[in-house]
Amino acid sequence: MTIVWGVTVDCADPKRLAAFWREALGYVDAPVPDGFATWEEWLIRWEVPEDEWNDGAYLVDPDGVRPSLSFLKVPEPKVVKNRLHIDLKAGGRDQPQDVRWPQVAATVQRVLDAGATVVREVAVGGVPSHVIMADPEGNEFCVV
Repeated sequence: MTIVWGVTVDCADPKRLAAFWREALGYVDAPVPDGFATWEEWLIRWEVPEDEWNDGAYLVDPDGVRPSLSFLKVPEPKVVKNRLHIDLKAGGRDQPQDVRWPQVAATVQRVLDAGATVVREVAVGGVPSHVIMADPEGNEFCVV
C-alpha cells in the first residue's frame, strides 16, 4: 500500500522560497481546502493566530501527480549541507550528450533567472554530468 506524501522545507521566508520553486518546477499555489472560500477563512476556522498567517506557503503539481511542497518558517538558519535534495531531471540520462546537455543548460539558466546560484558543475570522465545549485536560501539541488 502506498501513502500520499509531500516534501516540507524549513526556511526563513516561505513566500519567497515558494515563488522560486513554483517557477523552477512549474507548480502552482495549493488550492483553498474544500468548504472554504479563502485561505484566510480556513486560518480563522482553525484558530491560527494572525501573526502566523505568513509562516507557510504550499505548492502542488498542477496535474496532481507529483508530491506537494510545503514551506514553513523557522527561526534558525540553514547551517549544513542538505541530506536530502531535489533533482531537476531536465536532460534525461538516456539521451545522447549533445541532446541532453543543452536541456540541462537551459534549465540551469531558467532557475538562475528565478534566483538560484550555481554551486559547481560536475563532470564525469571529462564529460559534463550535472550542476549542483542552491535555491535562494542555500538549499542544494541538482540539475541533471
